[in-house]
Amino acid sequence: MKSITVTAGLPLLEYLYKSFPDWKKTRVKQLLTHHSVVVNGRVETSHKLVLKPGDKLEFLDKKTVAKKRLVAGLPFQIVYEDDALVVINKPVGLLTMGTDDDKIHTAYYLLTEYVRAQSLKGKGRVFIVHRLDRDASGLLVFAKNEETKDTLQKEWKDAVKKYYAVVEGVPRKNEDTIESFLVEDNFRRVYSTGERSRDAKHAQTQYKVVSKDGLRFSLLDVTLLTGRKNQIRVHLSDIGHPIVGDEKYGAQSDPLGRLGLHAHYLSFRHPVTGEIKAFETGIPGEF
Repeated sequence: MKSITVTAGLPLLEYLYKSFPDWKKTRVKQLLTHHSVVVNGRVETSHKLVLKPGDKLEFLDKKTVAKKRLVAGLPFQIVYEDDALVVINKPVGLLTMGTDDDKIHTAYYLLTEYVRAQSLKGKGRVFIVHRLDRDASGLLVFAKNEETKDTLQKEWKDAVKKYYAVVEGVPRKNEDTIESFLVEDNFRRVYSTGERSRDAKHAQTQYKVVSKDGLRFSLLDVTLLTGRKNQIRVHLSDIGHPIVGDEKYGAQSDPLGRLGLHAHYLSFRHPVTGEIKAFETGIPGEF
């Protein structure tokens, strides 16, 4: 990426003409129309912008511009990407992977198309490492090759996974660890049991109260110590404080118009570099 430090206060287009004296003026103008000019870290298309001495101009190549356009077309934020993996901030309502009824409106499908569009041969792929419920939002990781997927899944128990949960009422204890064995019934509903069995899976969930709205609702910071299906939803319901909007597990209210669950923090060892990568989002505005 070529960069220039501005030395004279001139309109942007005039400065570009002086910077590329051997180019035809139409070619210089195309830098702006093609979103290739970055002024102080921001893409700029207005030729009337007056530059100041010290401003930094950068020029994006065609591949970078094309990638930015691909990202802009996605219904979610790409938090991190490299040659091995990609981390997104999944919005509410988007499936992680397809179902019999919907195979297209999924994070998996959209990321697959995004990766393929970047490949010269159009053969890119992504692999699912873990999942988030359709009605939950937050950090979600995909691998770009099978070896990365296998390594991440093998070490996923060591990853740190934290969620914000808005629940009904206020827990009696400000912080605690919930523990049970989880079983899934024939209707795909998960429930706790105190008994060990071949089908039961041990589950542990830590929580801490972050804030509360009188006695009606509270915001919890939840850490998964194990990763079972619907674990947080079941455990918070077990202690009498179901997540708002979670009618399946006993919620009586829906003040957010959505499930009050958001995966806000994730850290794990990078399968290639060995570096500990940590990612964090803010608290969703509606929370």
